[in-house]
Amino acid sequence: MTELAVEGLAHVYAASGVRALDGIDLRIGAGERVALIGQNGSGKTTLVRHLNGLLRPTEGRVLVGGDDAQTLTVAQLAARVGLVFQDPDRQIFSGSVRAEVEFGPRNLARSGRELAAAVRESIAAAGLGGQEATNPYDLGQSRRKLLALASVLAMRTPVLVLDEPTTGQDARGVDRVSDVVRSVSTEGRTVIAISHDMRFVAETFERVIVMRAGRVLLDGSPAEAFAADAWEALRSTYLEPPLAARLGAQRGVGSTPTDAALIAALAARERD
Repeated sequence: MTELAVEGLAHVYAASGVRALDGIDLRIGAGERVALIGQNGSGKTTLVRHLNGLLRPTEGRVLVGGDDAQTLTVAQLAARVGLVFQDPDRQIFSGSVRAEVEFGPRNLARSGRELAAAVRESIAAAGLGGQEATNPYDLGQSRRKLLALASVLAMRTPVLVLDEPTTGQDARGVDRVSDVVRSVSTEGRTVIAISHDMRFVAETFERVIVMRAGRVLLDGSPAEAFAADAWEALRSTYLEPPLAARLGAQRGVGSTPTDAALIAALAARERD
C-alpha cells in the first residue's frame, strides 16, 4: 500500500519564472480514486509530475509511501508511480503492441509467468486482445491512448496517474477506462486522473480536487464538488458541473452529480 503526501509544494519553472504550484498540501490514501480538475494552466500536470520525479520541488516535499521523493531516482519512483501521458505518441516507441506493453515490466525485472500474466491482463483490460503483433502506429489515436494505458498497467505500480485518459474515446472507450480505474482501486492501488470530462469524473471518482492558479480551490466528494453552492468556484476555473448536477438543481432535488444519483433523487421525490 502506498500513500501520497504533498507538503507545502511549490514549483517555479526556471525558464519562464512562472510559479505553477503555490503551496499545495494534500494527502491521498492507498486505493483512493482522485480526480484533478481545473482550467489549463492551473497546475494539475505540474503536480502529478512531482509524484514520479519528472519534476522536483522548488519548495516543500512529496512523500511516496513515506519516502521523500527527492531521495529517490526517477527509475525508483517509476516502480511506484505509473504515469500515462495525455499524448500517447510521447510514450509509445516499440514496434508492436506486445513489445510496448512488455517494456515497462521488463525494466522492473519481471519475467516468466509473472511478466506474461501482466502483459496478457493489461492488453485485455485495454481492449487490445488480438492485436499483440500490430504496430502501434497502425492503431488510431484513441487506441494508442489505450495502448499507453496498458503499458503502464502492466507495470502494476501501487499508484496509477492518468492525464486526460478519455480524450478522443467513444462511449465504449470511456466505459473501458472507468472499468480500469475501478478495478485498480479495488486491488488497493491508488488512481489519480486529470480530466476535463466532468461526467467521467463524477461517475468514476470518489474524490475531486479542483485547482486554480497553482492552488487547491476545492477538495471533496463529487456530491460536494458539483453541488450548486460550488458552481461559482467551478466557473472561476472555467468548469461546468455535469448535466446530472445541473438537472438536479433545476428540479430541486439536491446535489446529484451522477445520472444514478439524479434518477434516485427524482424517484424518491415521486414516492414522497
